[in-house]
Amino acid sequence: MTHTYSVTGMTCNNCVNSVKAVLSGFKEIQSADVTLDPPRAVVTMKQHVPLEILNKKLAEKGKYELKEETSSHEKTNEQKTELKQSEEKSSFFSTYKPVLLVFFYLIGITLTSQLVKGSFHLMEAMHLFMGGFFLVFSFFKMLDLKGFAYSYMSYDIVAQKWMGWGYIYPFIELILGTAFITHFMIFEATIATALVMGVSSIGVIKSLAAKKKFQCACLGTVFNLPMSNITLIEDLLMVVMAVVMLVM
Repeated sequence: MTHTYSVTGMTCNNCVNSVKAVLSGFKEIQSADVTLDPPRAVVTMKQHVPLEILNKKLAEKGKYELKEETSSHEKTNEQKTELKQSEEKSSFFSTYKPVLLVFFYLIGITLTSQLVKGSFHLMEAMHLFMGGFFLVFSFFKMLDLKGFAYSYMSYDIVAQKWMGWGYIYPFIELILGTAFITHFMIFEATIATALVMGVSSIGVIKSLAAKKKFQCACLGTVFNLPMSNITLIEDLLMVVMAVVMLVM
């Protein structure tokens, strides 16, 4: 993945060396070619690093700032047309297959557990579904914790202010999932779910309203899922179920 950035704040070769040193310091960056005339940085990444992170590090060295010009992912008009046609042919299920399968599995397990008991208890069903939801989603985020944190901060309002939230979030899901499955401190877990997922949905809503294209970090970086209404439904579903549980 190669990005081309215009660089402001460079006035000499020492500035060039400083900017290059900062960019090369990221493990995710394979190479960084920085020039003074024109003031530009061509950066090749093994894993995407948000522009906000790059600029934050550069600001520690001086009044340097990157602004993205082009990316190797940019397409010609013909390529864009072909890509659009290809995407249209792709079904909704094939795009969101991982998330949908998770939901189908959770719903199946939840209903089966109730059928075995011979009766349907809404509260127990919600506990099992929510517990399974948090445990599964936490697992996939844990596979690449750093990658999730970088991806999450691109749209979450808390992670944008404090990157550490992206590292803590999967553990919060793990704790909530364990609480719902074991029925430990259910009331506290329910309140935490309503708050955490409610705040998370705000960032998703803002991104969808701005029509920004981000990778959905719900299943971490294992699957390249686009941000869509599916992401919003996941968050709001947990909020609604938490509120229903509190009311009941």
